[in-house]
Amino acid sequence: MAANDYDDEEVTLEVWDIVIIVAHFMLVLGLGIWSSFKSNRGTTSGYFLAGRDMSWWLVGMSLYVSNIGSSSFIGLSGSASSSGYAVVAYEFHGIFCLVLLGFIFVPVYFASGIYTIPEYLKKRFGGNRLRWVLAILLLFSTVIIGVSAEMYAGTIIIQQVLGWNLYLSVCLLLAMAAIYTVAGGLTAVIYTDALQTVIMLIGAFILMGIGLNEIGGMENLKLAYMTAVPNTTQLSNETVCGVPTQFDLHIFRPLDDPLPWPGVVFGIFLLSAWYFCTNQVLVQRSLAAKNVTHAKAASILAGYFKILPMFLMIYPGMISRALWPDLVACQDPEICDRVCNNPNGCSDIAYPRMVLKLMPTGLRGLMLAAMLAALMSSLTSIFNSASTIFTLDCWVKIRPTSTELELVMVGRLVTLILVVVSVLWIPFIQAYGSGELFIYIQSMTSYFSPPMFAVYVLAMFWERMNEPGAFYGMIGGFAVGTTRMLMDLFYGVPGCGDEDNRPPIVANLHYLHFACVLFGITLVLSIFVALITQPIPRRKIIRLTWWTRFSKVPREAMDEEEEQQDEKNELIKLEKEKQIAKDASGDLSFTRKLWNMLCGISSLAPPEISPEDKLRAEQKMTTIVEPRKWKIFAAANAILLCGAGVFVFAYFG
Repeated sequence: MAANDYDDEEVTLEVWDIVIIVAHFMLVLGLGIWSSFKSNRGTTSGYFLAGRDMSWWLVGMSLYVSNIGSSSFIGLSGSASSSGYAVVAYEFHGIFCLVLLGFIFVPVYFASGIYTIPEYLKKRFGGNRLRWVLAILLLFSTVIIGVSAEMYAGTIIIQQVLGWNLYLSVCLLLAMAAIYTVAGGLTAVIYTDALQTVIMLIGAFILMGIGLNEIGGMENLKLAYMTAVPNTTQLSNETVCGVPTQFDLHIFRPLDDPLPWPGVVFGIFLLSAWYFCTNQVLVQRSLAAKNVTHAKAASILAGYFKILPMFLMIYPGMISRALWPDLVACQDPEICDRVCNNPNGCSDIAYPRMVLKLMPTGLRGLMLAAMLAALMSSLTSIFNSASTIFTLDCWVKIRPTSTELELVMVGRLVTLILVVVSVLWIPFIQAYGSGELFIYIQSMTSYFSPPMFAVYVLAMFWERMNEPGAFYGMIGGFAVGTTRMLMDLFYGVPGCGDEDNRPPIVANLHYLHFACVLFGITLVLSIFVALITQPIPRRKIIRLTWWTRFSKVPREAMDEEEEQQDEKNELIKLEKEKQIAKDASGDLSFTRKLWNMLCGISSLAPPEISPEDKLRAEQKMTTIVEPRKWKIFAAANAILLCGAGVFVFAYFG
């Protein structure tokens, strides 16, 4: 059969849809450029951490929209159309993990005075090999998981809804995202994230309302979903593929389900904890907050937002299946290939199809703008975080005397390189795209994230933990995770009705259960190595663990020779920056002045800072002391948020 046998009349974008999309992107681009000039773009703190001067509501919106990208619109709704409620557990676990981020991890990060996640391990354990390994792995996973997932979602939106030339559309989107990300750094990203959040929520709520009205309300939705079976399945007596079950309307399911309850309870929590608490994209936003109290408030705001995907993505995905079961829930590879160019399944077209078929003119343009906004927001967050890791964890080791300007310029260059990589990655995504994007993201995450999270947990909460334990535990965990990944890629996942010829250790160990096993292996190996090697003196880990975060005793250098060399490098950097300022203050051409303005190059020489002033500035940046009133207020709201999390789990469980 051809796709047209299943489809109705084609819907195209009207003039007003295109006008709204263009107006939206002009607004975003203008806001991004304005905030670029508003920020202190010439320093690493200003470019990579927005000067650590962001209000809680801006950080909270950025946390949410960085997490809910176009891959969530496509992936969550697609998985919901295929298997119902269960996938929302990823979002609900985020509620508790955001509280962990704001109240447990961020205070230690603030106290340690870090810019990046790998930098924390460098300060906590000393040496460079652990920092290098983690930085390289994070950059690798950024492309394999982050960029690939977002770009795959973007290709679905562009191909299924817009019908525009894929490469031209992607290049334009990436170019606009890169302009303000390269120019303004994290400040521009956070300001545009706030705007994207508002647009995204408005559009998603409107679509949910239209969808529920079309299906006849919530009760009719459940009935329509349970009976939404493709015709190809109804005509076959040999398979039950594509038939909803009674468990689809529940989060907690039997052990033989594709999302079994132990994996939902423990495995998803573990993956979420890594993502929210030790992932550069999310942590970097929290570090941009004015202080710890603002970071906590931001986590609480983002936590309440995490309840919304149930209504904005899960229900629309189920509605889409109920309205178009032969398309969204297709099971025959040939039919799926004709419908969506993906023989693995077409569940990922669930959300774009609702936008295209149900939204009226004008609102359709708004919703498409929201989805593309989510794509841009996620990509800009990934670009900025990846450039931060490369610049501050890799480049400073290659050129330790790099000036502030050089580091910022390298960060911008890395962003541009990632843009090019994103375009070059499109053919691979098209060739190997999964039928369920969200499941692909989480399975890839389960191979690498548990070892990282295990090391960070031990680093913060076990003072006996040392560098050999962290290094060999992480390497051992990565080896096990890579082995499982290669086995999964080699054997593949059998299709519905196909015989499962995988080895028992692969077939019987769900990827969520594997994540828990991998976390345990890393913990045991790290603890064993740490116990048989020399511990780190407590005076060298002051303000680097949960137990020493408030200590006012000066921390001793982990390596005195390295610290002395760092001080010499700082003096060399200061002289370089004075020369740069001197050159910038001379008689310059118009083009050179324009270049300096765009790059944030100042003609003012850096001020001389005495050791006492430097110490006071460092203490101010790393303080985690909070006003008692706001500390209690934040804690009370965190308790309410956790209560809301328990309620939604119980209600939809």
